[in-house]
Amino acid sequence: MPALARLILWRLVTSLIVLVGVSMLIFAIARVIPGDPARIALGPNATPDQIEQLRDRLNLDEPIVVQYGIFLRDLSRGDLGTSLYTNRPVTTDIAQFLPATLELIMISGAMMILIGLPLGALSARYRDTWIDSLIRVVSLLGVSAPAFVWAVILMLLFAYFLPIFPVSGRLSEAHDIPRVTGFLLIDTLHAGNLAAFRNAAAHLVLPAFALALSGIGQAARLTRSNMIETYEKPYIEMAQSYGFPERRIARRYAFKPSLIPSLTIIGLDFAAMLGNAFLVEAVFAWPGLSRYGVEVILRKDLNAIVGTVLIISATFLIVNMIVDLALGIINPRIRHSQRSS
Repeated sequence: MPALARLILWRLVTSLIVLVGVSMLIFAIARVIPGDPARIALGPNATPDQIEQLRDRLNLDEPIVVQYGIFLRDLSRGDLGTSLYTNRPVTTDIAQFLPATLELIMISGAMMILIGLPLGALSARYRDTWIDSLIRVVSLLGVSAPAFVWAVILMLLFAYFLPIFPVSGRLSEAHDIPRVTGFLLIDTLHAGNLAAFRNAAAHLVLPAFALALSGIGQAARLTRSNMIETYEKPYIEMAQSYGFPERRIARRYAFKPSLIPSLTIIGLDFAAMLGNAFLVEAVFAWPGLSRYGVEVILRKDLNAIVGTVLIISATFLIVNMIVDLALGIINPRIRHSQRSS
């Protein structure tokens, strides 16, 4: 088996072990949180017999080890149980809400790459000029304020004072698009409805930008500092002495080596956004998994809590694996060191 294939297999095995550990931890934490999930689900008017029947159906009277064994047995069959919040299978809820959040964070991730990296490169190339100062101030503002603050600011600016973008939901009620993938940008194109595609894209702009601003600032600042450090390398001085064009030096010899730390941070931010997007989703009434996760935590919906955390953890591990492979492609030294290890 090739070394790279062994590396991927090893990462998959370790990721599976991490997921098992996460499932055990969140399973235990969800059951020690104060409050009876059966009573919360049935409400204050439920009779003791009704509460006891629901507790028996949820196996809450069994020891926690037995409950976890039942959970693993059902999970092996693709069954995460029934949500007490929606009264539907947790897998159905995840299939409904996950695409909305994935679509949001994918657009945010694209903004971080397409805006943050060029800003950092531009700031490094024009170091100690007004361009550098302006980009550094903008980057600092993006990092210093949390995403939900930017969500409110963007909503006031571009929905209230300048009514350019919509601020609620994923699509206007005037458009009825058949659900195929759950990603509205794809489903609208699949339906051949360009007006609905533009409407879905307009709904995405403000929440995605609010979610991406912190990552844009981090990517710009990190890219700038790495490129400035790279400009001091001897091979950059040699390229300048040979009279290579400044644009070529910046793009090929300074920018590419500086990508590695920036892409690592962007990958971590992208994975973390899946769990941290709930405030932005709440501000813009975005029907995503993060918002759903907060709702089920407040209602102590045990099955939905464990299922949501497992999906977020699996996504985090998958993104980290993709980032590692991407860094190996960008930097051959990393790829060769991974193979030798």
